[in-house]
Amino acid sequence: MKIRFAVGPPAGTLSGSDLVSFALALEESGFDGIWLSDLPVAPVLDPLLALALLAGRTRTLRLGANIVPFGRSPYVLAKTLAQLDQVSDGRLLLSFVTGLGQPGERSALGLDGANRGATLEEVLALVRSWWGADDGARPTPPEMSAPALAAARPLQDPLEVWLGGRGPKALDRVGRIADGWLGALVTPAEAPPARERIQASAANAGREVDPEHFGMSIGYARTAPRPSELTALAARRPDVDPRELIPVGRDGLRALVQGYIDAGLSKFVVRPTARTDSWESEARWLAEAILDLQT
Repeated sequence: MKIRFAVGPPAGTLSGSDLVSFALALEESGFDGIWLSDLPVAPVLDPLLALALLAGRTRTLRLGANIVPFGRSPYVLAKTLAQLDQVSDGRLLLSFVTGLGQPGERSALGLDGANRGATLEEVLALVRSWWGADDGARPTPPEMSAPALAAARPLQDPLEVWLGGRGPKALDRVGRIADGWLGALVTPAEAPPARERIQASAANAGREVDPEHFGMSIGYARTAPRPSELTALAARRPDVDPRELIPVGRDGLRALVQGYIDAGLSKFVVRPTARTDSWESEARWLAEAILDLQT
């Protein structure tokens, strides 16, 4: 089983220069990738712009992001992602997500009254159709008047799209249509049943999710987390002690990661919950904590 670690920046605004420094520190330390989050109504860099910037400044680092596909033309999204994969020499990693439901998000993305899960499935089907193998016409999205030709194809064949979620419908969706699962706010004890549900859904759909395509996103704290962080976690998972979801210090992070590995997960996105004055220092600290587990 290939264990891989990508690292995400802490929540908040990162300038382009900060992001480049962060990515270069990760590449120098030997991490597999960097991972960005799409927060449509927050003052943060759009991940597609940020990944394009990093594609030209890094050489080996995998470039990943959670992408909220709503509010974007599916055709333009397919073209942009394909070209990002091209300019990064096939280093693009993707997870489509339905967003965090921040105030005003649904309205800003044109989702008022729409089912986010169903809409995500529709967009993913369209995007994949334009990445197909032939040059024929593709389905027509609502905003276009005629069938569209594939404007660009990814370098990777296929360019995989993973999904997240922890509820029954979300896990079933992963099994039916996704290339992998990147969970979040799931304990190591909850991971095996989630895997089993995904694979059962895949089997019902006549397919299988690669056993190595199961991962977890983990926020970590180098010192005791702020009460506000624990409160925010408790609001999202009121049924779980938030201290089970946010490891503290090297030993805490390593133990949680090992618990997920023992549960059969192998791909990880780890993210500091607090900003740092030195990305090089943060990368060294994190490398000392877990990087020897990467295979």
